[in-house]
Amino acid sequence: MRNFRDLDVWKDAIVLVKKVYALVENLPEKEKFGLRSQITRAVVSIPANIAEGCAKDSQKDFVRFLQMSLGSAFELETHLIICKELSYIFETDTIIEDINILQKRINALLKYSKSQV
Repeated sequence: MRNFRDLDVWKDAIVLVKKVYALVENLPEKEKFGLRSQITRAVVSIPANIAEGCAKDSQKDFVRFLQMSLGSAFELETHLIICKELSYIFETDTIIEDINILQKRINALLKYSKSQV
């Protein structure tokens, strides 16, 4: 069993959660159960899947949860692009850059973990 708290990628995902929660506070009230809900679920899913994967006994299961975490990161990026296109938020470049860096780091861990299967 791995300790997810020791993984820098998990720590960075937690920082991203805080940034995204602050950002979605500015979304219109009508999106409370729409985009806001989708965005917060996606961002929380990133570190949660990393942590859950760490609890799995097999490397194959760990890889599967890293894949889900990466999928959530891409889902989050898409939701934020939609928000920008709808003019709900205007400054997304910095946070999308953070997401892209996290995606690359998850992918690197994923590739390494696949090589250990």
